[in-house]
Amino acid sequence: MLDLGEIRGKIDGIDKQLVSLFEERMALCHSVAEYKISTGKKVLDTERENAKLAAITKMVQNPENVHAINDLFSQIMANSRKMQYRLLEENGQTLREPYEAVDEVDKANCKVVYQGVPGAYSYIAMKRYFGENVENFHVPTWRDAMEAVKMGKADYAVLPIENSTAGIVAGVYDLLQEYNNYIIAETYIKVEHALLGLPGTDLDKVTTVYSHPQGLMQCEGFLEQHKDWNQISQANTAQSAQKVLLEKNPSHVAIASEEAAQVYGLEVLKHKINDLDNNTTRFVIVTNTRKFVKNAKKMSIVFETANEAGTLYNLLSHIIYNGLNMNKIESRPIEGREWEFRFFVDFEGNIDDPRVINALRGIEEESKKIKLLGNY
Repeated sequence: MLDLGEIRGKIDGIDKQLVSLFEERMALCHSVAEYKISTGKKVLDTERENAKLAAITKMVQNPENVHAINDLFSQIMANSRKMQYRLLEENGQTLREPYEAVDEVDKANCKVVYQGVPGAYSYIAMKRYFGENVENFHVPTWRDAMEAVKMGKADYAVLPIENSTAGIVAGVYDLLQEYNNYIIAETYIKVEHALLGLPGTDLDKVTTVYSHPQGLMQCEGFLEQHKDWNQISQANTAQSAQKVLLEKNPSHVAIASEEAAQVYGLEVLKHKINDLDNNTTRFVIVTNTRKFVKNAKKMSIVFETANEAGTLYNLLSHIIYNGLNMNKIESRPIEGREWEFRFFVDFEGNIDDPRVINALRGIEEESKKIKLLGNY
């Protein structure tokens, strides 16, 4: 019987052979790539790969190894494809669409649209990012904002995309996929809810509080102290403040930002009443052209994949293979196609980085559909 040292020595010898054989195989795949470059033949040949895996399965002597060997050779072929995609890009056979590179977002000479009314958190995000004097207008819905950018009525739209406690804004994700508008920047706003009322409001006489459903939920601890108040949901927090002003009823109050108090001339009755201090909303800035800042560091894409085992893993492996850090993935159901999903992915990188180019090329070749949402 071999001792542990002898066993490890044999394993090391086998590994050396495996590395040598793998490199020999990849050299042959390089020749295959050159042939495909000259003929225009697609890199991914699913029929050929499935036939190859079936033939390899028949070679396996121990049935317990079938799954592992299938997985091993699937990865070998995947790495071969990744190498071929890189060669295609290096030889000028790119799938990339043209885009405009800018030094920075022109915040001075633009018109910006946001959803809601003055004092809303989208309004605050717009002011913080573009400055107090930016030309702006507001619309009732996120779709209206995307449409305004699409039609050129606004240069940029400011849209909430996720909250650190409530999660993603699903409707905005869907609109980003639907419209040919692109993310060019992002900004973060800390959510700090306040209790607002008419000047001189007596808290002991309050009967009704207005806010967005999330605003009410995020101030649950404070509202527990006032269980007799009637909680009424509104479209957003700023509209709640506006409603208090218009009603002129001193028994009605709103949960909204302190900026909303300034806009509507209300009194801040209580500061920072939200339960969590680390509540932050991420907003994206979108425009209607493929325009990205030169020093952009984050990529956002959306893709669809076949509902088959391993397909999502294979697509994400293009990001891993190219040494890129993926920092977010979200899934959304595809309308009209039961139990099928599209995936929104954020990862670090710049559109001119060869690693990003290779990753995008691989995902585009192997997914059912891909869209670049932005580089920012």
